[in-house]
Amino acid sequence: MSGVEAARRGLVARIDPAGHPLPLSEAAPGSAGRTGFWRTHRPVLEPARCVGCYLCWLYCPEDVIEMAEGAGPRGQAVPVIDYEYCKGCGVCVDVCPTRALKLVEEPIGEG
Repeated sequence: MSGVEAARRGLVARIDPAGHPLPLSEAAPGSAGRTGFWRTHRPVLEPARCVGCYLCWLYCPEDVIEMAEGAGPRGQAVPVIDYEYCKGCGVCVDVCPTRALKLVEEPIGEG
């Protein structure tokens, strides 16, 4: 059965651009709930350095990064972080090849 056929039968949620079926369930952002209020650091993007490689999106353990297509200064995709769910773990910062993301200290009492 092809991916398109499986989607028509309701066996998959959707088909990716390459025609592969994606699973019925998808991870929800912030598996532990809204955790942004207790983070001590937040990742901040410098858009001019971002090359739209998607590594931050791929490796985010909480699935709180979406890529905004064409939103970068050179028309590249750039990450948009949902701070209500971001734990500030820094994985996105660690995998960024251009250092476009950096961790900054979270102001106390804000989140």
